[in-house]
Amino acid sequence: MVALVTAEQQNRLVAVELPSGRILKRIPLPADPQNVVGGPGTTTVVVSPESGSVTLLDWRTLKRIKVFRGFGSPHLAAFHPSGEWAYVTDDARGTLTTIELAHTRIVSRIFIGIGAHHMAVSPGGKRLWIALGEHATRIAIVDLSHPARPRLLTRFSPRFVAHDLTFSPDGKNVWVTSGVGDVVYVLDARTAEQVQSVVVGAAPQHVVFGGNGFAYATSGYSSRIVKIDPKSARIVASARTPYGSFNLASTGGLVVTTSLLNGTVTELNWNLRRLSTAKAAGAARAVALTVWP
Repeated sequence: MVALVTAEQQNRLVAVELPSGRILKRIPLPADPQNVVGGPGTTTVVVSPESGSVTLLDWRTLKRIKVFRGFGSPHLAAFHPSGEWAYVTDDARGTLTTIELAHTRIVSRIFIGIGAHHMAVSPGGKRLWIALGEHATRIAIVDLSHPARPRLLTRFSPRFVAHDLTFSPDGKNVWVTSGVGDVVYVLDARTAEQVQSVVVGAAPQHVVFGGNGFAYATSGYSSRIVKIDPKSARIVASARTPYGSFNLASTGGLVVTTSLLNGTVTELNWNLRRLSTAKAAGAARAVALTVWP
Protein backbone atom coordinates (compact mmCIF):
# COMPACT_ATOMS: atom_id res chain seq x y z
CA MET A 1 0.00 0.00 0.00
CA VAL A 2 1.15 3.55 -0.79
CA ALA A 3 -0.01 6.70 1.00
CA LEU A 4 -0.05 9.86 -1.14
CA VAL A 5 0.49 12.78 1.22
CA THR A 6 0.31 16.51 0.50
CA ALA A 7 3.31 18.38 1.89
CA GLU A 8 2.11 21.94 1.47
CA GLN A 9 5.16 23.60 3.00
CA GLN A 10 7.46 21.85 0.51
CA ASN A 11 5.03 22.09 -2.46
CA ARG A 12 5.26 18.35 -2.94
CA LEU A 13 3.13 15.24 -3.10
CA VAL A 14 4.95 12.53 -1.15
CA ALA A 15 4.45 8.84 -1.91
CA VAL A 16 5.06 6.80 1.27
CA GLU A 17 5.29 3.01 1.25
CA LEU A 18 3.32 1.35 4.05
CA PRO A 19 4.13 -0.07 6.51
CA SER A 20 7.87 0.53 5.95
CA GLY A 21 7.55 4.33 5.84
CA ARG A 22 9.99 4.47 2.94
CA ILE A 23 9.66 7.56 0.75
CA LEU A 24 9.13 6.36 -2.81
CA LYS A 25 8.73 9.68 -4.60
CA ARG A 26 8.43 13.42 -4.02
CA ILE A 27 6.51 15.09 -6.84
CA PRO A 28 6.82 18.90 -7.29
CA LEU A 29 3.48 20.69 -7.48
CA PRO A 30 2.13 24.24 -7.78
CA ALA A 31 2.34 26.16 -4.52
CA ASP A 32 0.29 25.11 -1.50
CA PRO A 33 -0.91 21.58 -2.37
CA GLN A 34 -3.42 20.84 0.37
CA ASN A 35 -5.78 18.10 -0.72
CA VAL A 36 -5.46 14.92 -2.75
CA VAL A 37 -7.88 12.27 -4.00
CA GLY A 38 -7.02 9.14 -5.94
CA GLY A 39 -6.67 5.40 -5.85
CA PRO A 40 -5.71 2.38 -7.96
CA GLY A 41 -6.73 2.95 -11.57
CA THR A 42 -7.97 6.47 -10.83
CA THR A 43 -6.38 9.75 -11.88
CA THR A 44 -4.78 11.43 -8.88
CA VAL A 45 -6.08 14.97 -8.31
CA VAL A 46 -4.25 17.51 -6.15
CA VAL A 47 -5.75 20.88 -5.23
CA SER A 48 -3.54 23.89 -4.45
CA PRO A 49 -5.50 26.87 -3.02
CA GLU A 50 -2.77 29.51 -2.87
CA SER A 51 -1.72 29.05 -6.50
CA GLY A 52 -5.32 28.63 -7.70
CA SER A 53 -4.53 25.37 -9.44
CA VAL A 54 -5.70 21.78 -9.79
CA THR A 55 -3.20 19.13 -10.91
CA LEU A 56 -3.98 15.78 -12.54
CA LEU A 57 -1.37 13.02 -12.15
CA ASP A 58 -1.14 9.57 -13.71
CA TRP A 59 -1.87 7.08 -10.92
CA ARG A 60 0.79 4.59 -12.10
CA THR A 61 3.74 6.96 -12.41
CA LEU A 62 2.53 10.13 -10.65
CA LYS A 63 3.68 12.05 -13.71
CA ARG A 64 1.85 15.29 -14.37
CA ILE A 65 -0.97 15.01 -16.91
CA LYS A 66 -2.37 18.52 -16.75
CA VAL A 67 -2.58 21.59 -14.51
CA PHE A 68 -5.74 23.70 -14.50
CA ARG A 69 -5.07 27.26 -13.37
CA GLY A 70 -7.18 30.35 -12.83
CA PHE A 71 -9.22 29.19 -9.83
CA GLY A 72 -9.79 31.66 -7.01
CA SER A 73 -9.05 29.35 -4.09
CA PRO A 74 -9.82 25.74 -4.98
CA HIS A 75 -10.10 23.56 -1.93
CA LEU A 76 -11.45 20.01 -2.29
CA ALA A 77 -11.83 17.46 -5.05
CA ALA A 78 -14.16 14.47 -5.14
CA PHE A 79 -14.89 11.77 -7.72
CA HIS A 80 -18.18 10.71 -9.22
CA PRO A 81 -18.64 6.96 -8.49
CA SER A 82 -18.28 6.22 -12.21
CA GLY A 83 -14.74 7.59 -12.11
CA GLU A 84 -15.43 9.73 -15.17
CA TRP A 85 -15.66 13.11 -13.46
CA ALA A 86 -13.94 15.00 -10.68
CA TYR A 87 -15.62 17.88 -8.84
CA VAL A 88 -13.66 20.79 -7.34
CA THR A 89 -14.94 23.41 -4.90
CA ASP A 90 -13.63 26.97 -4.96
CA ASP A 91 -13.92 28.83 -1.65
CA ALA A 92 -13.26 32.31 -3.01
CA ARG A 93 -15.63 32.15 -5.97
CA GLY A 94 -18.22 29.85 -4.46
CA THR A 95 -18.20 27.57 -7.47
CA LEU A 96 -18.27 23.86 -8.24
CA THR A 97 -16.18 22.87 -11.25
CA THR A 98 -16.61 19.59 -13.14
CA ILE A 99 -13.57 18.02 -14.82
CA GLU A 100 -13.96 15.25 -17.39
CA LEU A 101 -11.00 13.06 -16.54
CA ALA A 102 -10.73 11.02 -19.77
CA HIS A 103 -10.32 14.15 -21.88
CA THR A 104 -8.73 16.29 -19.13
CA ARG A 105 -11.07 19.23 -19.68
CA ILE A 106 -13.41 21.40 -17.63
CA VAL A 107 -16.98 20.76 -18.77
CA SER A 108 -19.00 22.91 -16.36
CA ARG A 109 -18.79 25.46 -13.56
CA ILE A 110 -21.74 26.57 -11.44
CA PHE A 111 -22.19 28.92 -8.50
CA ILE A 112 -22.95 27.11 -5.24
CA GLY A 113 -22.27 29.72 -2.57
CA ILE A 114 -19.26 31.65 -1.30
CA GLY A 115 -17.07 29.46 0.87
CA ALA A 116 -17.76 26.21 -1.04
CA HIS A 117 -15.46 23.84 0.79
CA HIS A 118 -15.71 20.20 1.91
CA MET A 119 -18.09 17.95 0.01
CA ALA A 120 -19.44 14.42 -0.29
CA VAL A 121 -20.86 12.51 -3.26
CA SER A 122 -23.60 9.96 -2.60
CA PRO A 123 -22.72 6.30 -3.31
CA GLY A 124 -25.23 6.20 -6.17
CA GLY A 125 -23.82 9.41 -7.64
CA LYS A 126 -27.13 11.29 -7.59
CA ARG A 127 -26.40 13.90 -4.92
CA LEU A 128 -23.51 16.07 -3.76
CA TRP A 129 -23.50 17.88 -0.41
CA ILE A 130 -21.17 20.86 0.06
CA ALA A 131 -20.34 22.73 3.29
CA LEU A 132 -20.23 26.45 2.58
CA GLY A 133 -17.17 27.32 4.64
CA GLU A 134 -14.44 25.90 6.86
CA HIS A 135 -16.88 26.44 9.72
CA ALA A 136 -20.11 26.38 7.74
CA THR A 137 -23.55 27.46 8.86
CA ARG A 138 -25.08 26.42 5.54
CA ILE A 139 -24.88 23.29 3.38
CA ALA A 140 -25.68 23.13 -0.34
CA ILE A 141 -27.29 20.10 -1.99
CA VAL A 142 -26.49 19.54 -5.66
CA ASP A 143 -28.25 17.28 -8.16
CA LEU A 144 -25.90 14.98 -10.11
CA SER A 145 -28.53 13.26 -12.27
CA HIS A 146 -26.47 14.53 -15.20
CA PRO A 147 -22.95 14.16 -13.73
CA ALA A 148 -21.27 16.48 -16.22
CA ARG A 149 -23.84 19.20 -15.53
CA PRO A 150 -24.47 19.50 -11.77
CA ARG A 151 -27.46 21.57 -10.67
CA LEU A 152 -27.94 23.37 -7.35
CA LEU A 153 -31.09 22.14 -5.61
CA THR A 154 -31.10 23.98 -2.30
CA ARG A 155 -29.14 25.37 0.62
CA PHE A 156 -30.07 24.78 4.24
CA SER A 157 -28.87 25.48 7.77
CA PRO A 158 -28.00 22.34 9.74
CA ARG A 159 -28.41 24.29 13.02
CA PHE A 160 -24.79 23.56 13.96
CA VAL A 161 -21.37 24.47 12.58
CA ALA A 162 -20.38 22.03 9.82
CA HIS A 163 -16.91 21.13 8.57
CA ASP A 164 -16.63 17.90 6.55
CA LEU A 165 -19.29 15.52 5.19
CA THR A 166 -19.42 11.81 4.33
CA PHE A 167 -22.27 9.69 3.02
CA SER A 168 -22.96 6.37 4.70
CA PRO A 169 -22.35 3.38 2.37
CA ASP A 170 -26.10 2.88 1.84
CA GLY A 171 -26.57 6.56 0.97
CA LYS A 172 -29.32 7.05 3.54
CA ASN A 173 -27.39 9.32 5.91
CA VAL A 174 -24.75 12.03 5.78
CA TRP A 175 -22.21 12.19 8.61
CA VAL A 176 -21.12 15.77 9.31
CA THR A 177 -18.19 16.81 11.48
CA SER A 178 -18.36 20.12 13.28
CA GLY A 179 -14.73 21.21 13.51
CA VAL A 180 -15.81 22.82 16.80
CA GLY A 181 -17.34 21.30 19.90
CA ASP A 182 -16.93 17.54 20.21
CA VAL A 183 -19.79 16.04 18.19
CA VAL A 184 -20.22 14.30 14.83
CA TYR A 185 -23.79 14.66 13.55
CA VAL A 186 -25.73 12.18 11.40
CA LEU A 187 -28.34 13.68 9.07
CA ASP A 188 -31.02 11.96 7.02
CA ALA A 189 -29.89 12.34 3.39
CA ARG A 190 -33.48 12.83 2.20
CA THR A 191 -34.84 15.25 4.79
CA ALA A 192 -31.56 16.77 6.13
CA GLU A 193 -32.90 16.25 9.65
CA GLN A 194 -30.59 15.08 12.44
CA VAL A 195 -31.09 11.42 13.34
CA GLN A 196 -28.03 10.66 15.51
CA SER A 197 -24.96 12.26 17.08
CA VAL A 198 -21.69 10.91 18.45
CA VAL A 199 -19.33 12.56 20.94
CA VAL A 200 -15.86 12.02 19.48
CA GLY A 201 -13.44 14.52 21.06
CA ALA A 202 -12.19 18.05 20.65
CA ALA A 203 -13.23 19.56 17.31
CA PRO A 204 -13.73 16.35 15.28
CA GLN A 205 -12.59 16.99 11.71
CA HIS A 206 -13.14 14.07 9.34
CA VAL A 207 -15.02 10.79 8.93
CA VAL A 208 -14.55 7.85 6.55
CA PHE A 209 -16.28 4.50 6.26
CA GLY A 210 -14.25 1.31 6.03
CA GLY A 211 -15.23 -1.61 3.85
CA ASN A 212 -16.37 -3.28 7.09
CA GLY A 213 -19.25 -0.80 7.35
CA PHE A 214 -17.92 1.01 10.42
CA ALA A 215 -17.26 4.74 10.55
CA TYR A 216 -13.89 6.17 11.63
CA ALA A 217 -13.59 9.73 12.93
CA THR A 218 -10.59 11.81 13.95
CA SER A 219 -10.10 14.32 16.71
CA GLY A 220 -6.67 15.70 15.95
CA TYR A 221 -6.64 18.02 18.94
CA SER A 222 -7.43 15.09 21.22
CA SER A 223 -4.82 12.87 19.48
CA ARG A 224 -7.58 10.33 18.96
CA ILE A 225 -9.27 8.22 16.31
CA VAL A 226 -12.47 6.29 17.00
CA LYS A 227 -14.40 3.45 15.40
CA ILE A 228 -18.17 3.91 15.40
CA ASP A 229 -20.97 1.40 14.89
CA PRO A 230 -23.32 3.33 12.55
CA LYS A 231 -26.38 1.35 13.66
CA SER A 232 -26.10 2.37 17.30
CA ALA A 233 -23.91 5.49 16.86
CA ARG A 234 -21.72 4.09 19.63
CA ILE A 235 -17.93 4.16 19.77
CA VAL A 236 -16.69 0.57 19.80
CA ALA A 237 -12.92 1.22 19.73
CA SER A 238 -10.46 4.10 19.96
CA ALA A 239 -6.72 4.65 19.61
CA ARG A 240 -4.13 7.34 20.23
CA THR A 241 -2.71 9.11 17.19
CA PRO A 242 0.01 11.75 16.78
CA TYR A 243 -1.18 15.23 17.71
CA GLY A 244 -2.81 17.02 14.79
CA SER A 245 -3.88 13.87 12.91
CA PHE A 246 -6.94 15.29 11.17
CA ASN A 247 -7.30 13.80 7.70
CA LEU A 248 -7.78 10.12 7.03
CA ALA A 249 -8.47 7.51 4.36
CA SER A 250 -9.45 3.85 4.43
CA THR A 251 -9.10 0.88 2.10
CA GLY A 252 -8.14 -2.80 2.18
CA GLY A 253 -8.52 -3.29 5.92
CA LEU A 254 -6.53 -0.17 6.75
CA VAL A 255 -7.18 3.30 8.13
CA VAL A 256 -4.46 5.90 7.55
CA THR A 257 -4.31 9.35 9.13
CA THR A 258 -1.91 12.25 8.59
CA SER A 259 -0.73 14.88 11.07
CA LEU A 260 -0.77 18.44 9.84
CA LEU A 261 1.17 19.51 12.93
CA ASN A 262 4.05 17.02 13.01
CA GLY A 263 4.11 15.59 9.47
CA THR A 264 3.55 11.93 10.29
CA VAL A 265 1.57 9.23 8.51
CA THR A 266 -0.02 6.64 10.82
CA GLU A 267 -1.36 3.31 9.61
CA LEU A 268 -3.91 1.31 11.65
CA ASN A 269 -5.99 -1.74 10.93
CA TRP A 270 -9.79 -1.66 11.09
CA ASN A 271 -9.66 -2.64 14.76
CA LEU A 272 -7.49 0.46 15.34
CA ARG A 273 -4.32 -1.42 16.16
CA ARG A 274 -1.44 0.80 15.11
CA LEU A 275 0.74 -0.81 12.45
CA SER A 276 3.20 1.97 11.67
CA THR A 277 3.99 5.66 11.99
CA ALA A 278 6.41 7.40 9.64
CA LYS A 279 7.61 10.95 9.04
CA ALA A 280 6.49 12.17 5.62
CA ALA A 281 6.95 15.94 5.68
CA GLY A 282 7.07 19.01 7.86
CA ALA A 283 3.28 19.21 7.67
CA ALA A 284 1.26 16.30 6.25
CA ARG A 285 -2.20 17.61 5.46
CA ALA A 286 -4.23 15.17 3.34
CA VAL A 287 -3.84 11.53 2.35
CA ALA A 288 -5.08 9.20 -0.39
CA LEU A 289 -4.33 5.49 -0.63
CA THR A 290 -3.19 3.63 -3.71
CA VAL A 291 -0.90 0.78 -4.76
CA TRP A 292 2.45 0.85 -6.50
CA PRO A 293 1.97 -0.64 -9.97
